[in-house]
Amino acid sequence: MVTTSVRLPREMVEEIEKISRDEGIDRATLVRRLLSESLREYKTKKALELYREGKVSLWKAAEMAGITYREALEELKRRGIPFKYHLEDLEADVSWATK
Repeated sequence: MVTTSVRLPREMVEEIEKISRDEGIDRATLVRRLLSESLREYKTKKALELYREGKVSLWKAAEMAGITYREALEELKRRGIPFKYHLEDLEADVSWATK
């Protein structure tokens, strides 16, 4: 692991300390968990924005987000993003299915 430091507002540190006590875990573990969840959400959000704009296929968006195609479909539904099925998506599906 690599050590890094960051300046945080006192209120945020107090909230982190409260949550770590409530969860029974140390602050470092909690911060790593929160950062991991936030990074996953950020990558998913950005990838699905590109999908919504028609810049990438859903397969590519899932790959960019580090999630499965099925998880990407579930995220579309959860976020109210319409599913687009283009010829390139069909070709990718057929290619995957015939491997």
